[in-house]
Amino acid sequence: MSTQHNTVWHDSSITKEDRRKQNHHSSFVLWFTGLSGSGKSTIANALAKELYKRNIRNYVLDGDNIRNGLNKDLSFSDEDRTENIRRISEVSKLFVDNGTVVLTAFISPFLQDREKAKEIVSEEEFIEIFVSCPIEECEKRDPKGLYSKARKGEIPDFTGIDSPYEEPVSSALTVKTNEKNVSESVDAILTYLQEKKLI
Repeated sequence: MSTQHNTVWHDSSITKEDRRKQNHHSSFVLWFTGLSGSGKSTIANALAKELYKRNIRNYVLDGDNIRNGLNKDLSFSDEDRTENIRRISEVSKLFVDNGTVVLTAFISPFLQDREKAKEIVSEEEFIEIFVSCPIEECEKRDPKGLYSKARKGEIPDFTGIDSPYEEPVSSALTVKTNEKNVSESVDAILTYLQEKKLI
């Protein structure tokens, strides 16, 4: 049962703008979405290193890592996938409020869930990056052996096999990892952020 009616929002004595001034940069969410094996986590972590070199405070929220802690009580049913993304959205919003750039690497397969994430974070602070890669290439890579298990029926509700992935229709940026390597992908994102005067 929700306890929301028994709570009152408490404003912080230090604002988001204060924290941004202290950090000397803006704060926002880079939301990486794509199939398993497309390269979301690899690119997010490589980008995080480059941002760090530029003295931009950032943090990577990775799907597997989050499911080993905060969201370890969730399954991969459609309902729990939605709850997974809702929780991550709320955590991301806290990072943005802290003046931090947050990079989220989640399959986040459903359009509606990603739109809700954008609402929670706020549209102007939410940058969706579609890490595009054909499923055939993702299966060839299969870094965690998940596609092989899914094909054998060992993993139910696996995105791209027996659960859908709904591609973004208006992402801020699309990175095709079957055409670009990690370095090129990171450079494309950095160029975008510089053009938008975010870094």
